[in-house]
Amino acid sequence: MRSKLIDFRDDANVSVAQITAIENICKKVLNNLDMYESVVALRNIRRNMEKLSQQEEEAMQAVWQAGTGFIKDFLDQLNETKPPYTTLASTVKNLERKGFVISEKMGNSYRYTPAINEEEYKKRFMSGFVSDYFKNSYKDLVTFFANEKKISAVELKEIIKLIEKP
Repeated sequence: MRSKLIDFRDDANVSVAQITAIENICKKVLNNLDMYESVVALRNIRRNMEKLSQQEEEAMQAVWQAGTGFIKDFLDQLNETKPPYTTLASTVKNLERKGFVISEKMGNSYRYTPAINEEEYKKRFMSGFVSDYFKNSYKDLVTFFANEKKISAVELKEIIKLIEKP
């Protein structure tokens, strides 16, 4: 396609405005193709989503709180034990690689947006947790917490009410 544009430049019947318009259309088509490929890649990543490390979960909490933002915005969301800027930037890049955030280049830096909302992550995490540690049995999960005295009879009654609620 680029060679056609070069040919157009040599054609005396084609104006600079027409060439610019053609170039802009080509850029939009390429950007849309990149966006489509990113969406397809994101869908594939979501299917095989990895568990987050403690550091990644903390960074992801900051991303969810900020919504959309830059590394500095996420740093501002973190508690008093803030990691160095470069450490957080590396962590956020890992989150992007794993499919949890999407980046958009803005000038010399990147703006990040969550690719998965917090509720969806909790559902996936809990499903994996129950599957890995309790043989996919929520009954075994509740029994574990009851035996460990980590859940009270009042809380169990509240859970039963939630389950019985239509």
